[in-house]
Amino acid sequence: MDPQRKPGPPPPLEQELHAARALVLADLMARGVAEADVVSLVEDSVSHRRWWVEQWPEGAGFLAGLVAQDVQDALLERYGRWPLCPVCGSGDPHALEVEPELGPDPHWVCHKAGVKVAAVGGLGGTDDS
Repeated sequence: MDPQRKPGPPPPLEQELHAARALVLADLMARGVAEADVVSLVEDSVSHRRWWVEQWPEGAGFLAGLVAQDVQDALLERYGRWPLCPVCGSGDPHALEVEPELGPDPHWVCHKAGVKVAAVGGLGGTDDS
């Protein structure tokens, strides 16, 4: 590497991947589940999605929702539902879902109450942790 050369900003793909990682990590931290093994699930998803978006560059804007869904699915297999709905106070605990499943501006949604709870990355702004 040339010592005279200053590093520039990361390429747009890397910026999108870093942004998706940061949003999902923010939600995990907000809900108190950002343990090392869970963070590894985020890294696994980002690695997988890097390949995916290299194949379909137009999907870069969908990365945050896809990484959130990947982590949610992996957590369900290992630990149980996440993130639990903070809106419904009665009945069986249930997880929020990411909408749109494949699209920009992903949100955590409670389908039982029919409401958007928070943007992906914004679970720290909800009252119930």
